Amino acid sequence: MKELLKKLLKWLIYAVLFFFFSTIFFVFLYRFVNPPITSLMLARVSEQAIHGEKIKLKKQWISLDKISPDLQLAVVASEDNWFLEHHGFDFEAIDKAKDYNERKKGKRIHGASTISQQTAKNVFLWSGRSWIRKGLEVYFTVLIEFVWPKKRIMEVYLNVIETGDGIYGAEMASETYFRKPAFRLTRPEAALLAAILPNPRKWNPVRPTSYLFSRQHWILWNMGNVGNLKY
Repeated sequence: MKELLKKLLKWLIYAVLFFFFSTIFFVFLYRFVNPPITSLMLARVSEQAIHGEKIKLKKQWISLDKISPDLQLAVVASEDNWFLEHHGFDFEAIDKAKDYNERKKGKRIHGASTISQQTAKNVFLWSGRSWIRKGLEVYFTVLIEFVWPKKRIMEVYLNVIETGDGIYGAEMASETYFRKPAFRLTRPEAALLAAILPNPRKWNPVRPTSYLFSRQHWILWNMGNVGNLKY
């Protein structure tokens, strides 16, 4: 029995070491190399295959300097006002979301994930609300904030974010919805594209609802509050 426990402990230590070294390796690698595919993309493709649907995976990586500064500002104004200031987590937003969700039990849950957290989840993890996944999200968020500059986090985020059913990234979204490259997006178009991000498979910027228009107007207003991004 003791020998078995020793072997189990030995393999557990190996597994833990392998996890830490492999995850650190890939975070450092993706500091310089663009992720060829993400865990979110793989999950969506798997869902499509399981349900017998046509496989949809449209993406095109472009550098951050080829993405409209208005879109970069719009996602910050929409998703993470303090992106350039925090170190991965907006604790004030987390407290506000917690208070809101406690008051509005049974209604739509408000999240407080930063752009860094969303990037960590989309690239390395799976969807869900388990404590294990949230713990890993914290781990990967800390790693990418330590290894990647903010400019790289924004570049990865805008290239891997889900922007429609089988559509990923700013460039493919801009080409699909507005028939133009991402660097030519206007300020209202950028705000409208940012407005769909909480539910991109449900909302379409080409056919905006009154709710999407209201989100767009609020994002445009908040973009003025945030001001220019200085990485």
